[in-house]
Amino acid sequence: MNVWNIITVVSAIIMSILILVQVRGAGLGAGLGGSGSSEMNTVRRGSDRTIFQLTIIAAITFALSILLAIILA
Repeated sequence: MNVWNIITVVSAIIMSILILVQVRGAGLGAGLGGSGSSEMNTVRRGSDRTIFQLTIIAAITFALSILLAIILA
């Protein structure tokens, strides 16, 4: 198994977990059973922002690992 394949699989798993943790339109507390507000415009703060940024990094890593596997194969 190629190192790019391992990076692709690991980044896909991490990205899937991070996407499932996020809750659209609510804070992290609402996704875990707390009461969320019904505001439409929300600002990501604290752990929500960190999870969002980590999801973007995982998606970029996933896409780049696929491209590099195709180019170098």
